Amino acid sequence: MTIQEYEEKLLKLIDDGIDTATDDELFAGGYLRGHISLAAAECESENESQLSVMKQKVEQNIADAKSELSPIDECLIMFYWKELQSSAR
Repeated sequence: MTIQEYEEKLLKLIDDGIDTATDDELFAGGYLRGHISLAAAECESENESQLSVMKQKVEQNIADAKSELSPIDECLIMFYWKELQSSAR
């Protein structure tokens, strides 16, 4: 699977869950959309094709934005990120 395909799959999972998502899932999904797209764009500009690098970039971008999040929100986002990755396999 390419990074672009993976990005599309992740974003589709977020979009498909909107009707049944909890408020926390909506928040986490909205937050992650930007980080997923940013990581995919960074990989593209660096000619990177490894999914593991893209996943690391998402997690690093979240870590870099840690000061913007409460500890509960950070845990919620990371939990949802792990769920998305599991569903996208």
